Amino acid sequence: MQNTPSLEEKLRNLPSTPGVYQFRDAAGVLLYVGKAKVLRNRVRQYFQTRPNSPMLNAMISKIKDLEIITTDNEIEALILEQNLIQSLKPRYNINLKDDKSYPYIVITNEPFPRVFPTRKKRSDGSKYFGPYTDVKNMRFALKAVRDIFMIRSCNFHLTDETIAQKKYKVCLDYHIHKCEGPCEAFVSREDYNDMINEVGKLLNGKTTTLINELKAKMEDYSEKMQFERAARTRDKINSIEVYSSKQKLIDHEEADRDIVAFDRVRGDCCGMILKVRDGKVAGKTHYFMSNVEETSDGEIMEKLITSHYSKTDFVPDQLYLMEEPEDPETVREWLMKMKQGKVEFVVPKIGDKYKLVFLVKKNARLLLDELILTKMKREFVAPSVESLRKDLRLSKLPRRIECFDISHIQGTDTVASMVVFVDGKPKKSDYRKFKIMAVMNETGTPDDFLSMREVIHRRFRRMAENETSGEESSGSDMSFSSEPDLVIIDGGKGQLSSAVKVLDDLGLKEIPVIGLAKKLEEVFFPGESDPFNIPKTSAGLRLLQRVRDEAHRFAVTFHKQLRNKRTLATELTEVEGIGEKTAKKLLIEFGSVENLREVLKNNFNIVERSVGSKTAEKLKQTLIVE
Repeated sequence: MQNTPSLEEKLRNLPSTPGVYQFRDAAGVLLYVGKAKVLRNRVRQYFQTRPNSPMLNAMISKIKDLEIITTDNEIEALILEQNLIQSLKPRYNINLKDDKSYPYIVITNEPFPRVFPTRKKRSDGSKYFGPYTDVKNMRFALKAVRDIFMIRSCNFHLTDETIAQKKYKVCLDYHIHKCEGPCEAFVSREDYNDMINEVGKLLNGKTTTLINELKAKMEDYSEKMQFERAARTRDKINSIEVYSSKQKLIDHEEADRDIVAFDRVRGDCCGMILKVRDGKVAGKTHYFMSNVEETSDGEIMEKLITSHYSKTDFVPDQLYLMEEPEDPETVREWLMKMKQGKVEFVVPKIGDKYKLVFLVKKNARLLLDELILTKMKREFVAPSVESLRKDLRLSKLPRRIECFDISHIQGTDTVASMVVFVDGKPKKSDYRKFKIMAVMNETGTPDDFLSMREVIHRRFRRMAENETSGEESSGSDMSFSSEPDLVIIDGGKGQLSSAVKVLDDLGLKEIPVIGLAKKLEEVFFPGESDPFNIPKTSAGLRLLQRVRDEAHRFAVTFHKQLRNKRTLATELTEVEGIGEKTAKKLLIEFGSVENLREVLKNNFNIVERSVGSKTAEKLKQTLIVE
């Protein structure tokens, strides 16, 4: 069996060619993906000098394996790196927010194309415009297309063969002049696709170019005495001019360019691309990035450019950039290959061009501030949670609190409740209720300690099994896979000791557990005989009381439901000829035995229709005492 080469051997044998490298840890987990013009020089550089970056030092200390993929040139390496990062999402690469939720406008690859919004981009030859990070802009553009152009809205599979076979008929859209009727060959394939090309120019923001072309067509139709077509083209021009007038003019050169800038705050970043077509703003797209604490501006710019233009079909002639990409020549060559034309990078420092870049950066910062504010709200912890941490001297904030309570009447219908509070607020989707089986001790009397042991074991058993196996829980057990920061047992030292014993047996000794007695609001810690008193004015104590009261309410409500169901069902099943199925049907239909009595007295025929005359008569004789 051939030995696997060590990391040192792989470093010694690196080729001097372009390619992509992948760093992995001892467990084979991917840490980082990078590209290089010369793999040998770039990869060995990580291990030859000690970087000042703590994050980079941490990554290098974990590297135990290396994989490389050689490419023919730097452009292939750039594309491969981009694809690998998107699909594998390595720990130490810039994390760009996945834009799968952002919509596109698609022009389908069909003989008679359709135009509609989509959130899935397929490699099927269709043309995609976007992504639109502002859905309102997408809807505005799509509405303009449908108002100006007579595009089919049907899903018919239109081909020359199906049209010749007269498989489809025109719909209402044709009669209200929203479609030219390609399904019945009322418009030729050539003319329809000319119109689709016009749609593409409109979506790309090339309104001035499109208007000039349509004016030339209108004059041509007039010269050929095709006045109806000339009139339709004139109306189309007027509509496009109205649409174009709503776009802000920011450049009198009427050029196509994108303005790219970003702003960053610690590990978060927002990049923005402002699209200028024919000198007018045609839209904007933004991306949020994380994990950029120790990333250079050039690397962020390169990530922003490669991520955006790998998803769009249009590359402008010029890019105004806040910073040059880390590898500007390779990125420019890649864009030129996509465009099949010249692409110019401009990094303005003064003048009107710089003002445009600064404006985009300012807008990116506004969006970034919104993101940071949202994160702060999400991470906000109620003062009562912090107060509770101090009161109980916990090592970390009790953000997830679970409380357990037992409820019964003289040992009958014993149930338990589990309520969950996250950041000081109830999380009702994680509430659980339990029917308790072990309720009696050896003497035959109710045993709350035994009941508490059962519910704690049922709650934490699966979590302990998952920790042992290293697997995650799934489905309905997801709430049981979450480890609480604090467990509250509603009761005194006995119930607390029962719960602690179970957790110790399951190997979950690290979970903080307290008991909360009802009468004096005393807190008990495991292994301590004397209670611990929290000041009555403490917000932490009020939070404990809220959690305990909610657990008690939830348990009592469940107990009443079981008791009522058992009592009512028993009362009905005692009637001759009434089984559990019929009793359940009557309870569902009439709500309660008392309601059933009233109906038997006043509307006997309703019960008769439900269960038959014989059974209804027996119910009346048993339930109604004269």
